[in-house]
Amino acid sequence: MVDYHAANNQPSAGGAQSYMVQENDWDRDLLLDPAWEKQQRKTFTAWCNSHLRKAGTQIENIEEDFRDGLKLMLLLEVISGERLPKPERGKMRVHKINNVNKALDFIASKGVKLVSIGAEGSTNFSTCSYLLLQCMSINTPVLSDSWKDGLAFNALIHRHRPDLIDYDSLRKDDPVTNLNNAFEVAEKHLDIPKMLDAEDIVNTARPDEKAIMTYVSSFYHAFSGAQKAETAANRICKVLAVNQENEQMMEDYEKLASDLLEWIRRTIPWLEDRTQEKTVNDMQAKQEDFRDYRCVHKPPKVQEKCQLEISFNTLQTKLRLSNRPAFMPSEGRMVSDINGAWHTLEGAEKGYEEWILSEIRRLERLEHLAEKFHQKAAIHESWTDGKEAMLKQKDYETSTLSEVKALLRKHEAFESDLAAHQDRVEQIAAIAQELNELDYYDSASVNTRCQKICDQWDLLGTLTQSRKESLERTEKQLETIDELYLEYAKRAAPFNNWMEGAMEDLQDMFIVHNIEEIQGLITAHEQFKSTLAEANKEREAIQSIQAEVQKIAQSNGIKLSGANPYTTITPSSIDSKWEKAMTMVPQRDSALQEELNKQNSNDSLRAKFATQANTVGAYIQEKMEEIGRISIEMNGTLEDQLTNLKDYQKNIMSYMPEINKLEGFHQLIQEALIFDNQYTPYTMEHLRVGWEQLLTTIARTINEVENQILTRDAKGISQEQLYEYRASFNHFDKKRSGQMVSDDFRALLISTGNSLGEGEFARIMSIVDPNNSGAVTFQAFIDFMSRETTDTDTADQVIASFKILAGDKNYITAEELRRELPPDQAEYCIARMAPYAGPDGVPGALDYMSFSTALYGESDL
Repeated sequence: MVDYHAANNQPSAGGAQSYMVQENDWDRDLLLDPAWEKQQRKTFTAWCNSHLRKAGTQIENIEEDFRDGLKLMLLLEVISGERLPKPERGKMRVHKINNVNKALDFIASKGVKLVSIGAEGSTNFSTCSYLLLQCMSINTPVLSDSWKDGLAFNALIHRHRPDLIDYDSLRKDDPVTNLNNAFEVAEKHLDIPKMLDAEDIVNTARPDEKAIMTYVSSFYHAFSGAQKAETAANRICKVLAVNQENEQMMEDYEKLASDLLEWIRRTIPWLEDRTQEKTVNDMQAKQEDFRDYRCVHKPPKVQEKCQLEISFNTLQTKLRLSNRPAFMPSEGRMVSDINGAWHTLEGAEKGYEEWILSEIRRLERLEHLAEKFHQKAAIHESWTDGKEAMLKQKDYETSTLSEVKALLRKHEAFESDLAAHQDRVEQIAAIAQELNELDYYDSASVNTRCQKICDQWDLLGTLTQSRKESLERTEKQLETIDELYLEYAKRAAPFNNWMEGAMEDLQDMFIVHNIEEIQGLITAHEQFKSTLAEANKEREAIQSIQAEVQKIAQSNGIKLSGANPYTTITPSSIDSKWEKAMTMVPQRDSALQEELNKQNSNDSLRAKFATQANTVGAYIQEKMEEIGRISIEMNGTLEDQLTNLKDYQKNIMSYMPEINKLEGFHQLIQEALIFDNQYTPYTMEHLRVGWEQLLTTIARTINEVENQILTRDAKGISQEQLYEYRASFNHFDKKRSGQMVSDDFRALLISTGNSLGEGEFARIMSIVDPNNSGAVTFQAFIDFMSRETTDTDTADQVIASFKILAGDKNYITAEELRRELPPDQAEYCIARMAPYAGPDGVPGALDYMSFSTALYGESDL
């Protein structure tokens, strides 16, 4: 085995070369001696076989068995404990030369100078002998004078155990003390028995070479065990460091996933709360809270969700590269679970926003209806005031015939008036019904007032019918009637009702949401104004009847007893209402024009929002298509692609002011209570989702390229191979989605000459698609194509390393772990190793085999 000098870049081979230069008279004579050559063949063959037996093979003839370089490379791997480049298995001379060159290059990398030695001359025995001498001399020279003065023995111990020898205190002129110091330390601390006597070595001109070689070999074997332990400890440390890092990433993922799911769990009930408010202002306050949630609270969670997916993908890549099983998060914390919860959250958001807008409309409608109800109710109640007492009068019992006839005609006029008010009562009842259907918060008081009006209306109907019957019974006794009064009353009553209805309409509250609706009201108002001329003629005709009465009375000397007996509507009241109605017309004109201006302003807001929304929507669509093409084409090196993608991401983020500008337009539209927009198919919700998807897609694509760089560097994949992998992947990615479905992946494997059964294909799919998504990503494809060529740690290698630390035992103790490993990793192993249950165990023995297999997912800890 190559000793610690070579492993730590110490020039021990230089000692061998110095020795050969200083003793050239000795080795030149020996190299020409056939007997010495035969002895060296035998010695070298035995020495080589002592190492090759560890690999289950041996040699018979150095010249023949080392000619193809295969066993020479195997010998160097056994004595060094390191992996050489993969040998060539061909039988041609060029293959043999290449293998020998790999062996020579490895020896040279350990600091051994190979003078005039090449693969082409490796069949000459003197060259082989020299090469093997160099291999053996990697440890330390044997016949140097340094052995005689004791310094070499002390230096050998000091090199490996500096705590046992104070080398700087030794003197070259005191060889006996030096030798005895080295021999005593070796016997006491290294368990190497004393084989030579210091005085014999010093007093002999040339010490026995074989004896010294035998003694030195004892040091070699003592220190080689320490080298194995150090190598084993290094391997275990490396494996444990990888495992600790992966466990930390798993814990970070679980915490981030739990926090995000908990936030979603707390937020969804708030979004699903449909507690109704009583006023528009209260609902607009809820709308403002929701806007604050969308703009302030949610964006950080969008970033956390994106980081969660990136962390998950990076962890899976690292696990694949370190030959670990795929990470399966706790139940309910898979990326798909996060996406499902997120989808539910977005659905709740959409439903909540729609509900808020619907509630604002409903409450706005309710407030309008409630005001309209109370206005109409007040007008009706004012009209009905005193009607019940009037209908209960029995004045006809003491009246003259003319008075009775007058009372009858007056009653007929009242019935006409009553019938005219029937429509108003029905309107009041209909409004109350609609308020109930829309769940108006003060429906109880509305219902009470409506019921009172209806009950009174029914009573008025009964009383009216009763009074009419009484008057008709008396009518037979009465003959005269004033036709002019009657005609006046009959024409004045409907005209009066028309004026009251017109004034009611002119004061009517209105609510519109677009230009078409307000223009409809303006058109109706203009039509109403066109009827005023005819109405004025009717007013003048009614007033002329009263004038005719006065004329007849004056002409015939008739003294009028008072007001028109058939109606309470006086000419002055008609003129007063007419003048009042005429003042309301321009007021209505002004109100309608003001609303028209408002709707024009709203329409301008719609146009501004639509222009910006159409621009942003087209931009998002264009960039989504671009990133789709970029993720498939991926031109240039991975570093170039990563740089370009990050620049592309910065370019996308520079568009954020346009999104904010659109949000500003959207806020103005909501504040103006605009609920529709015919100028654009886009809604703010649609564009928000599109923008978030664009940012997430770019971040995911960058993460994929970063993982490809990790894979390439870890597995030594060239840029040309990556291009070939990408070309093959794109060819079989029929949908150009950046993922291959299982059938496309099967077709790719078949095209490479693989004949796959269902079982084998299912095994491969479990590797490239551990989450059973039904698709193969480019990253998983690269991992699969390159995994067979990568040298990775295995559970067997880790078990073998632990066995070295345990001194070939089937168990290991905590004391041995603390002695051989760094403190934190030793405690990591002690905490996780199960007690050893074998019959050869001792108290406190730990099972390192089950621990090692569990690291690679082959058993449970």
